Amino acid sequence: MIRFLKNIIEGSCRIFNQLTGHKFEKIVHYETVSYLICGVLTTIINYVVRVGCFYEFHLSSTMSTSIAWLVAVLFAFFVNKLIVFESVTWQGKVVWKEFYTFMIARLLSLGFDLGFIYVTVDLCKLAMWLMSILSNIFVMIMNYFASKFISFKKENN
Repeated sequence: MIRFLKNIIEGSCRIFNQLTGHKFEKIVHYETVSYLICGVLTTIINYVVRVGCFYEFHLSSTMSTSIAWLVAVLFAFFVNKLIVFESVTWQGKVVWKEFYTFMIARLLSLGFDLGFIYVTVDLCKLAMWLMSILSNIFVMIMNYFASKFISFKKENN
């Protein structure tokens, strides 16, 4: 399944770059496209769990956000490790460092997410579904840079 997804990502990059005359090759490459695809999958998981907990189980916005975060961040760790940044080592020390730094960065983005949802939904009474989408866009951008330059940092970054 992972190889299949990688082939789709690589093919998408080649097609896009050929169609645009390779004008965006520096930003549209395997890592950015795979992060975007895996980020969208993670966001969908986060969104479905959050909205489900909020509307179906009538949990508070912060509890719904916290549960969704936990499910999504565990999924994100594995797809970022295996697909996006292609970290193939499973040595305990290396995996622990990746996981630890990944979780710290995600806890920081969770703080942002919780604060954003609290202010916009609980205080300003804006729509949970819309504020969740907006918050996840900011979170996805923050998490990309944390993963690239901290958790799964390669020597040439």
